[in-house]
Amino acid sequence: MQAQQYMRGRYAAPGFTLIELLVVLVILSMLAGLVGPRIMKYVGESKTKTARLQIEELGAAIDLYHLDVGRYPSASQGLQALVEQPVDVESWNGPYLKKNKTPQDPWGFDYHFESPGEHGPYDLYSLGADNAEGGTGENQDINSWE
Repeated sequence: MQAQQYMRGRYAAPGFTLIELLVVLVILSMLAGLVGPRIMKYVGESKTKTARLQIEELGAAIDLYHLDVGRYPSASQGLQALVEQPVDVESWNGPYLKKNKTPQDPWGFDYHFESPGEHGPYDLYSLGADNAEGGTGENQDINSWE
């Protein structure tokens, strides 16, 4: 009896067994498998919302440009006319954006600008994560006319 207590006291160190560690790892990986896709869904939705807000901000800047100059930027001038004075424009009172560069959409692509537009005086839109027309979810197009 004393020999067993001596063996337990001397050689048995407190800690976790390999099986206990494996059980914990399996549980953590199951939780990550359940929670991970939901988190990624929210990240995609937040990028879409950010693109909508940026399009609204750019639209407000384009409207200010229109008030000062009397016309919208041409398609050749593009959104760059909001941060740099075009050569042929004298009544420019910009820059119309806080930063001295035009923003990219949340996926790293340039916003598309057409003037005159098919849906109004100008069309401003992002093609989403896939940078191709159409799509759903994070690949959907976000535009200024809807």
